[in-house]
Amino acid sequence: MTPAEPQAVLVPPTTAALFLVAMVSDGGEEAVRELLADVGGLRRSVGFRVPEAGLTCVVGIGADAWDRLLALPRPAGLHPFRELHGPVHHAVATPGDLLFHIRADRFDLCFELGQRLAERLAGHATIVDEVHGFRSFDERDLLGFVDGTENPEGEAARAAVFAGAGEPVPEGAGFVMIQRYLHDLAAWDALSVEEQERVIGRTKLSDLELADDVKPADSHVALTTIVDETGAEQQILRFNMPFGRVGAGEFGTYFVGYARDAAVLETMLSNMFIGRPPGNYDRILDFSRAVTGNLFYVPPLDLLEDPPAPEAEGEAVAPADEPAAAPGDSLGIGSLRQTGA
Repeated sequence: MTPAEPQAVLVPPTTAALFLVAMVSDGGEEAVRELLADVGGLRRSVGFRVPEAGLTCVVGIGADAWDRLLALPRPAGLHPFRELHGPVHHAVATPGDLLFHIRADRFDLCFELGQRLAERLAGHATIVDEVHGFRSFDERDLLGFVDGTENPEGEAARAAVFAGAGEPVPEGAGFVMIQRYLHDLAAWDALSVEEQERVIGRTKLSDLELADDVKPADSHVALTTIVDETGAEQQILRFNMPFGRVGAGEFGTYFVGYARDAAVLETMLSNMFIGRPPGNYDRILDFSRAVTGNLFYVPPLDLLEDPPAPEAEGEAVAPADEPAAAPGDSLGIGSLRQTGA
């Protein structure tokens, strides 16, 4: 059997991105299924005019929408985004049935594809969040640090993002987690460069990871390094983008993390907000506040191009069983452990 073709997640970083999150209206399921089948054609129609700009669109489907849209059991690991209440900071969950992650090296292409999608969604779904992302200098976020340095490459990237044969979700599928973070730049800029580097765990100018005996246990790098029970590092692929509104004093990072296993993304988030150990939370959260949170399944292309409809509209299909939570583990992640303190 030929492996399912995955969506276009594995593309080089682009200079522009458009993030659209939508909620499917009651009665809009059939029209949305038809749109899912047509996303590839819409992308080709827009992108064909400037092929060198590399227009792509990845579609993610949320747990509640899956049950309404598709005559298939909910994929193992797909559930609504789980809020986290840490000792100081809160990872919020916000509405979201569909994600359209649109990327290109020209924003006009992103904008037009987004416009065509919005036209098809009108009356059938509501866009509840729209963010225009841009590349900042040499892949830096608005805090001034290079973002995405540790992304895996080549076959390692494919293995991090897409499930393989024999895994709980179909080959070529995966998950994506998104969060919109707003930065307190006044407080951040009040820190010295050395203090900022200790918060991140990397040098600001040269983008080198701090030595283990220097890097604080509550630094962002320390808390987002995950290994499994065999000692192998569990990687994700980040496509974060800066965004903002100068007049409104809004400066942020749109976090986009892809992984073959949602548990890896959730472990990272738990480390950041709850802490490792509990209470040792990620210090970047003192300067960056999460205002959205969603988890989506990224199906292979064949499912998008021919989405099976339930026999009766609104007839939900029973979701796959979720793994039982390990003792003391609210996210149900029992097979992963973390490096560091």
